[in-house]
Amino acid sequence: PPITFTDRDFKGINPINQYDPMVVSIVIANFMVSKVLIDQGSSMDILYWKTFQSLEVSPNMVKPHFGPFLGFVGERVKTRGYVNLMNTFGQGQLSRSFTIRYLIIDADTSYFDLIGMKTLNEREAFVSTLYLKMKFPTLIGEIVTIRRIKSKHDNATLKA
Repeated sequence: PPITFTDRDFKGINPINQYDPMVVSIVIANFMVSKVLIDQGSSMDILYWKTFQSLEVSPNMVKPHFGPFLGFVGERVKTRGYVNLMNTFGQGQLSRSFTIRYLIIDADTSYFDLIGMKTLNEREAFVSTLYLKMKFPTLIGEIVTIRRIKSKHDNATLKA
């Protein structure tokens, strides 16, 4: 079915929050990770080093990454390599799991993870900053709707 946003999607949205970033919770490597930034302007999927350490993933899974990485304001950021991890968006039957190749970087940020346009495009995901929702199809043709977590000040969690 076509992916659309309607007035029903706008229900309960505070117009004041329309300038907040799209921040969601997803499951990465069997851990619920909150404060995942959905960034349509980023060309990379980023996992922050502190988050990686919390996931209890074997360091042997990290592959080397050679070359510089420029951060959001043009500064050089230390990379720790890249890793392929299973991710689940949504819950129950209206969920979708797939592997994302993350570049692991060592940087201070208020987010645990960043999903960029490559993954959004590969999953045919549409993000509405007006409705603060993301929608994408499952393998059986259903549409998954992911809502922004309540507030940028919500407690951040990583839990199995």
